Amino acid sequence: MSTSASAAEDKPFDPKDFPKDLLAAQLKLAELYAALRGHQAGLPWSRDADDGWPEEPERWRRRGRPKTAGWDAADAELYDELWEALRKAAEAVQGHNHWQLCKQHGVEGADLVAARQALKNAEGAVPAPKEDEAALDKDDVERAA
Repeated sequence: MSTSASAAEDKPFDPKDFPKDLLAAQLKLAELYAALRGHQAGLPWSRDADDGWPEEPERWRRRGRPKTAGWDAADAELYDELWEALRKAAEAVQGHNHWQLCKQHGVEGADLVAARQALKNAEGAVPAPKEDEAALDKDDVERAA
């Protein structure tokens, strides 16, 4: 008679069978990244006040920048808080014991990279679109190179 523990031991190790706490950590990481990028999108180009500079068309890719008063204190504080939370969330994902377990089962190199990449798209690790946003499908994203 087989117990559930022995049945789990007989099952081959799947590096893409992510634990729930790792999925939750990746979801938090993705949400924090989106919040940080959204916050950055509304900020002036420079954190500090700057006079900017004119565009110089004779220089390759030298684009001008307008004068800016910089970020206000509340924006800077929120940015710093989001950035720190993002670093901690990334640490939780990258340092999760699942990756050590993968190595113990011989999952290394390209296979380990593939498992880490699969986590980014795993069910439960991807933020749901907001009510006013349409969900993206594979055709909405262009393949790089």
